[in-house]
Amino acid sequence: MAMELRLLGNIEARIGDRPVEVGPARQRFVLAALSVDANRVVPLDGLVERVWGGGRLPVHPHNALHTYVALLRRVLAPAGDVTITRQAPGYRLTAEEAAVDVHRFLALLDQARATDDDERAAARYERALALWRGEPFESADTAWFAAVRAMLTRQRNAARLDLTDIRLRRGEHTELVVTLADEVAENPLDERLAGQYLLALCGCGRQADALQHYDRVRRQLADELGVDPSRPLRRLHHQILTGDPALPDRGAAPPPVAAAKPTPVTRPAPVPRQLPAAPRLFTGRTAELAALTELLGGPEHPAGTVVIGGAGGIGKTWLALHWAYRNLDLFPDGQLHVNLRGFDPSGEPVTPAAAVRGFLDALGVAQAAVPADLDGRVGLYRSLVADKRLLVVLDNAADTAQVTPLLPGGTTATVLITSRRRLTGLVTAHCARLLPLRVLDDAEARRLLAGHLGEDRLAAEPEAVAELLDRCAGMPLALGIIAARAHCHPDFPLAALAEEFHDHAARLDALDTGHTDVNLRAVVSWSYRTLAREPATVFGLLGLAPGSDIGEPAAAGVSALPAAAARTALQELENAHLVDQHTPGRYRMHDLVRLCAADQARRDLPDEARTAALRRLADFYLHTAYRAERLLEPHRPPIALDEPAPGCHPLPLDHEGAAVAWLTVEYPNVLAVQQLAVEHGWHATAWGVAWSLYTFQRRHGYQLDALAVWQAALAAAERLDDPVVESTTHRAIGSAYSDVDRHREARSHLLRALAVAEEHDDLFGQAHAHHLLASALEEMGSIREALAHSTRSVDLFRAADLPVWEAWGLGHVGWCRALLGELPQARVDCEAALDLARRHGDREGESLVLDTLGYIAHHAGRYHEALDHYRRAVALLREVDNPFNEAEAAERLGDTHHALGEPEQATEAWRHALRLYQAQQRASQVERLQRQLDVLGRSRAGC
Repeated sequence: MAMELRLLGNIEARIGDRPVEVGPARQRFVLAALSVDANRVVPLDGLVERVWGGGRLPVHPHNALHTYVALLRRVLAPAGDVTITRQAPGYRLTAEEAAVDVHRFLALLDQARATDDDERAAARYERALALWRGEPFESADTAWFAAVRAMLTRQRNAARLDLTDIRLRRGEHTELVVTLADEVAENPLDERLAGQYLLALCGCGRQADALQHYDRVRRQLADELGVDPSRPLRRLHHQILTGDPALPDRGAAPPPVAAAKPTPVTRPAPVPRQLPAAPRLFTGRTAELAALTELLGGPEHPAGTVVIGGAGGIGKTWLALHWAYRNLDLFPDGQLHVNLRGFDPSGEPVTPAAAVRGFLDALGVAQAAVPADLDGRVGLYRSLVADKRLLVVLDNAADTAQVTPLLPGGTTATVLITSRRRLTGLVTAHCARLLPLRVLDDAEARRLLAGHLGEDRLAAEPEAVAELLDRCAGMPLALGIIAARAHCHPDFPLAALAEEFHDHAARLDALDTGHTDVNLRAVVSWSYRTLAREPATVFGLLGLAPGSDIGEPAAAGVSALPAAAARTALQELENAHLVDQHTPGRYRMHDLVRLCAADQARRDLPDEARTAALRRLADFYLHTAYRAERLLEPHRPPIALDEPAPGCHPLPLDHEGAAVAWLTVEYPNVLAVQQLAVEHGWHATAWGVAWSLYTFQRRHGYQLDALAVWQAALAAAERLDDPVVESTTHRAIGSAYSDVDRHREARSHLLRALAVAEEHDDLFGQAHAHHLLASALEEMGSIREALAHSTRSVDLFRAADLPVWEAWGLGHVGWCRALLGELPQARVDCEAALDLARRHGDREGESLVLDTLGYIAHHAGRYHEALDHYRRAVALLREVDNPFNEAEAAERLGDTHHALGEPEQATEAWRHALRLYQAQQRASQVERLQRQLDVLGRSRAGC
């Protein structure tokens, strides 16, 4: 039996008289969201917005959708006539129109309004209204459901009024008067409803009551809205006052009114063909063209509305026009086009009234017949294009309000809108689809440039072409400007043009053709001018901020705005396609837009305001990173930081997991902030950033980065004149040199650190210097000398009453003895270290000692004991997020499995280690382990 999907009330599914259990609330919302757009593809991001709205999203919303859809498919399977399929870029529910009560309701309304027969129209209105069982999508509370619910409610109210008109014409005044009395009490300012009530009262012979009610309506309109009754209501009042015979008598049906002969409003005109010329050198965008076709319902009969959004210069208009010309044959009734100039240097967007006036002219409407008011023009326009296979291109729209009057009625027209804003209001109120446009990929960008300049010219200078493509970063406008400049000087080498991009500050000048329409700085400024004050300020400051992207808390810091205000400003910039929210709560700019933003900030903000903003940003990253380091390694002696700049609010990270998560995301930006501090001479900040990254870099194997940040910190430390800072810096940079096998520099810095610590009686500094010297010497192969330094570090840590560090020193003593083959004593040292680490809650120290105990047990032939130690070491290292040492422990775990003749377990452990080594770009370890896996694989195949 056929399945029925019921949305006009609770969200239900039925097969015949039998209800079908649809599932939990969110699963029902997914079904409803797809059913409203039955037989059309709903993009994944749009579906997320419909189902969760502005509420709290699941961690992986797309995965949650896939799960709900999989469950819904099982629900729908028994009927077989309703299916959900995956079609890029989302999902499509396929069903007969009659299977979904919303579509059945709207279809019945269309049929009722299309007939001139009152009896047939009334029957269809009654059938449509009978489908309602309550509020549509009951309990669905997202903005999208609320908007669709409001639209359907308006349709229902209009249908009731239309049905009442028919019943009045049939003389059912007595039956209607009580119902209408209740309705006018609930809707006292609805003038159409008031007019129907007046007619019903007159039809019952109650002219006096009708006049009294009119007077009440007139007073309420004046008191609440400050307006007079509408002209039709005033005319009806006059008819009642004068006893117009056209009004119905008591109990009698009104006389039939002959239809007036319509006045011709159109003149003979060709089918409108308003599209501008097709883009000559359009290239790429294959995926976007296919997505556009899918969003419009497929290649056979596209219909509906799509908003192509993106930054200025990204190619929105070209995409719309290219698609239009590829599909001209699908629009036999013509194509309308208007440039709405929403982001134009003139600053004067086209008004909806003017745009509709242009459409009416193209449709052949006589000038004298064009209504003076916007509502009249829109009504005439929609009447003329109803049921036509027509394409309407609304280019460069400013906002939803500018576009809404230009949307045709009916279900057969196709509308393409381009805008630098997201126009989400069209999605909620008019079921439009969004198609965000990104930059061209490398291959598409090169093809576009080759289309302009020719493949031979590009092939002649591959290095210059690569640099130009890199600087344009896939932006079509920038590529077009480069091509235009190259055309002007066909004999000049492209390398000369690329040279202009070397100077970061002059790059925008290289993208200036002197024409406002082909000038990147000007194009971005048109979007900038439409922004409110706070988003405009944030835009400029984001251009100054270092790093590849920015999170909402950092944006609040650089702008000195409260978190909510900063989030609102970022959302406004996203709506204007000036930033891209690439992951929830994180935003980035195109490189060239960033240059424009920084340029704008330099124009609009004084030097001291820009410096203060960057100081706040640096303090945000420094203080948050410092808090993260204190959580990762609480046993390090703390350092003193100055108070954050006014308006800066670092994140109050409260546990180790939050610290790791924040550093993982923000790590590139923290590095960039240290460089910013170096450039501005903020020495304490540059040094503090290096100190705050120490544990994270060590655990993740960022050895080259660690060397770079401590080289910068060394230059800063020389200005700070603090012996603890000096000793700490030489220790850290010495350790960093050791990690990259630059042992001479490592030894020099570590000995300098030891000397400074001894000179100032710094016990911790001395102990730590000996400890790191031991590690460096061990890497150099000087195990006996390393053991001596480790033993000295243990004595000093113990004298300073630092048991956690004493455990680290003992662990390294045990490791050195194990390397020397002194396994029994090594085991004693490590067990003492393990006891100290566990008593003081040092999980990382415990994991490293367990790794050494595994090594000792393995080399003593106690393989099962070694496995136990290694497994616990790997688990603990993963728990404290130390993939660097985890890889080494996992490799040794594999070695022990191999020694036990367990190839499958050895392979599993080695592959895990290999993945970690590859992620850390540890080439020699990758090569060694891959070789072992290959040998093991061949030996197993031979068996």
